[in-house]
Amino acid sequence: MKIAVKNLDNAQAGEIDLADDVFGLEPRQDILARMVRWQLAKRRAGTHDTKEIGEISGTSKRPWAQKGSGRARQGSTRSPQWRHGAVIFGPTPRSHAHDLPKKVRKLALKTALSTKAKEGKLIVLDQAKLSAAKTKDLSAKFAKLGISAALFVDGATLDDNFAKAARNIPHIDVLPVQGANVYDILRRDTLVLTRDAVAALQERLK
Repeated sequence: MKIAVKNLDNAQAGEIDLADDVFGLEPRQDILARMVRWQLAKRRAGTHDTKEIGEISGTSKRPWAQKGSGRARQGSTRSPQWRHGAVIFGPTPRSHAHDLPKKVRKLALKTALSTKAKEGKLIVLDQAKLSAAKTKDLSAKFAKLGISAALFVDGATLDDNFAKAARNIPHIDVLPVQGANVYDILRRDTLVLTRDAVAALQERLK
């Protein structure tokens, strides 16, 4: 599959061949959903915590006698029905991560790339480099390209000027190729890859 290569001024800079086994797969919503769920679960802190009765400070003495007062019997002021009492079966710190086979993760990344290509929301740039870290200049270039919300994936290293200029623009993310992931690809409308990124992704996913 051939696709035109552009530069940051939206001028033609040649063509590039995209591998059909990486960029030409049929969309699989089930695979993408599994992958996004895996990513979001893995990054959860899991620090939510409530106190059980053994962690509540206070005495275990009855607040009043079992019989004779006319009130309901109470065993402790640390019980859950009391203010500042315990929480029964509440959340405790834990990991939310779960397993997902490596083959499924690899297929999900291929599917995400293929989905953007099929929707016509994949742009290939010759390179993502600027001579100076000027956000205003980069915004003008994005306007020429028709980009308002995009994920830029470059090679193994990012151009400092491009990364600094882009980080001030809303809805624009910039990642090195080793950080390319399904969730970030899907959360932005357009996927922009450099030539180096395409070569690295095809080598990684072949």
